[in-house]
Formats: sequence, structure tokens, C-alpha cells
Amino acid sequence: MPKHDSVRNRNCMNPPRIFSEKTRRTIAQVGAAVLVASVTLYLALPVVALFFKTTPELFLSSLTTPDVISALVLSLFTSTVSLGVVILVGTPFAYIHCRNEYPGKVIVDTLIDLPLVLPPAVAGLALLVLWGRVGILGQYLSLFGISIAFTTLAVIMAQIFVASPFYVRQAKSLFEQLDPAYEQTARTLGASPLRIFALITLPLTASGLVSGAVMTFGRALGEFGATIMFAGNVPGVTQTMPLAVYMNMAGDYHAGITIAILLVIISFAIMIAIRLLSRQEASHA
Repeated sequence: MPKHDSVRNRNCMNPPRIFSEKTRRTIAQVGAAVLVASVTLYLALPVVALFFKTTPELFLSSLTTPDVISALVLSLFTSTVSLGVVILVGTPFAYIHCRNEYPGKVIVDTLIDLPLVLPPAVAGLALLVLWGRVGILGQYLSLFGISIAFTTLAVIMAQIFVASPFYVRQAKSLFEQLDPAYEQTARTLGASPLRIFALITLPLTASGLVSGAVMTFGRALGEFGATIMFAGNVPGVTQTMPLAVYMNMAGDYHAGITIAILLVIISFAIMIAIRLLSRQEASHA
């Protein structure tokens, strides 16, 4: 074989490198940095922009207005009540659900997750059709003078409907991952199911349950669509913070900005708490 043919074949098998290994690594790092910065800025800039639309003086003055205080108190109250109901009902439900097999369990799993993908406005309309004054069940309650729709109770029910899956899913996952050997050992020692659940299961999953509860509280606090459809927007009765932001944008602009900033601060604190709890849970594990 001619010499130049062997050289050509060798060049085809080992093509010359345009960039060195160090240059390629630098290009990859720059590309990764640009991608991370782009995504971060896209998500962060709209939130940061809120803080540039007010001043500390305007923020503090709007913070003391009756509408802002009323919306803040109502949101914290309803979200706390909703969270309490979700924990009291959702914890034993999740435990029983994951520890037992029964017909239709797959359907129950689907229904639990449905509010996560269901548009909030549809959720609110569904609640209204069921519990409204002329709803399927609400019409019978009206005979006794009981009205649920467009009341503070309706706000709580809407928050429970849209936020409960966050806690129930977390609780189910924790109970399923828990080694059943702990409970079986306690059972062989004569402990009752309730005692096992209270003294073994809950303490071993407490950190994760708290993380789910914090997420549930944040989702309830930020609920808008289902609330406005089922509970309306009555100041002092059903006007939560997200609804107050919506209404004040057409009136007291600075009050709307103030409430929005409050929601951002609370949401950021919630996410930080979840991160810390998750890290604590991972370290314990």
C-alpha cells in the first residue's frame, strides 16, 4: 500500500481535534452557566420586580390598611384550619390506605391525585354544583337554613380540596417506605395498633409529615381559582390574600403589591422550611 494511502486512512480514523480538551471543558462550563443563569433569572426576575414597584414607606403604610389586614388574617385563619383538618383526617387515611388492599384502591389513588391536575376553577365549580344553595346536596341543607357557598366555610372547603393531595401523597409515600419490621416487632410485644401508630409509625415519619404539612399550608394559602368560584370575593368573609391582590389591582394598586410581596415572603419561607426539613430527614436516614 502506498505510504500516502496509509496516512490518509490514519487521519480518517483519528480526525484532528479543532479544540483542545481544556477548551471543550471551558465551553461546556460556560454553556451550563448560561443555561442555569437563564432559567434562574426567568423565574426570579418577575418576583424581584415586585419589590421595585414599592418603597419601604409605601409597603408599611399599605400593610396597616384594613383590607390588607383583613385578607391576611382570613388567609392565615382558613389555611390553618384547613391544614388541621387535612392532618387529622389525612394521616390515618393515608396509613389505612397504604397498609390495606381493597377493591377500587387504584380508583381511590386516582381520585386523591385528581385535584393536582384539575384546573382550580373546575374544582370550585364542582364544589358549587354539589354544595351550592341549589346544589345536589346544598339544596337539602338550605331547607334547614344552612348555606355553605360564599361563606368562610366554603373557603376552607376549597382549600382542603385543592391542598390535601400534597399531604396525603407525602404521608402515603412515607408509610409505604417505612420498614414494616418495626411495627411487626412492636405487635409481637403486645402493643395495640393505635399504640404502634402513635409511638412508632408517627415518630419515624414525623419529619416528612411536617414537610408535607408545610407544603399543604402554602398551597392552601395561595389558593385562588376554587375559592373565587365557590366562596366568592366578600371582604372580611371570603376575600383571602390572592383574591385581595386580584381586586386591588383595579383599585388600590399599592395594597395589591403589598399583599403580593407578603405572599412571596411567606412562600419563600415555606420553601426554605421544606428544604431544611428534607435535608434533616435525609441526614437522619
